[in-house]
Amino acid sequence: MKKHPMRLGTLLKAVCLLSLISAGSANAASLDEVLGVRSSTTIDGAKSQAKIDELTEQTQDLLTQYKQVMKVVDGLRVYNQQQRRLISNQEKELAELEESIDQVTVIERQIGPLIERMIENLEKFVDLDIPFLMDERLERLDFLRNTLDRADVSVAEKFSQVLQAYQVENTYGTTIEAYTANIELDGKSRNVDMLKWGRVALVFQTPDGETTGVWDNKVREWVILDDEFRDGVRDGLRIARKTQTADLVRLPVAAPGE
Repeated sequence: MKKHPMRLGTLLKAVCLLSLISAGSANAASLDEVLGVRSSTTIDGAKSQAKIDELTEQTQDLLTQYKQVMKVVDGLRVYNQQQRRLISNQEKELAELEESIDQVTVIERQIGPLIERMIENLEKFVDLDIPFLMDERLERLDFLRNTLDRADVSVAEKFSQVLQAYQVENTYGTTIEAYTANIELDGKSRNVDMLKWGRVALVFQTPDGETTGVWDNKVREWVILDDEFRDGVRDGLRIARKTQTADLVRLPVAAPGE
């Protein structure tokens, strides 16, 4: 059989062309796949990076919040330490107050009888003292006795009132006073002008100036004075009433003795 070289060559070319076409198509497909994988990888990478950035930002926010919380915690720790010291001091003060309250209770039980004894002693003192302003002084003593049994008056107030009474009695020793009073003379009640010169002398003079006398605390009675003391007692009354300037006056004074 006779071969046709020309057809064979053409066939070989066609086969080669087909092979090149097939190889080209295969290479093109492989490139597209590679590019597609790269594109997909790039998109996934971008998403991952975005996620990382988001997580980084969240972490930074959490770190900032943590630092802020730690500052608050540190402040609370210092505050708690201060409160512990304060509570400890308050507990000590409370213990001291409780002890003081117990002592006050004991003192209140003791101060009641003390007040009563003070009133009794003041009564004895007034009774033994020269008898000046007796209405005023006896009225004060009656007030103290009545207050002693009153439940609506605190112990502190009762004690304060007794101290005030003692202070008033003490003041009498440094004051000069003139007043009128009724006294017993020769068995009769006479209205006279009384002069209290501290606690040095208690003298009287009748309004007409005819009779002048002095209280003798040893014998506990009034003694009529000689006329030599009439002017002194009269001037003393005027000085006490502020109708005459202060000056030396002659008054009967008991001599010191046993």
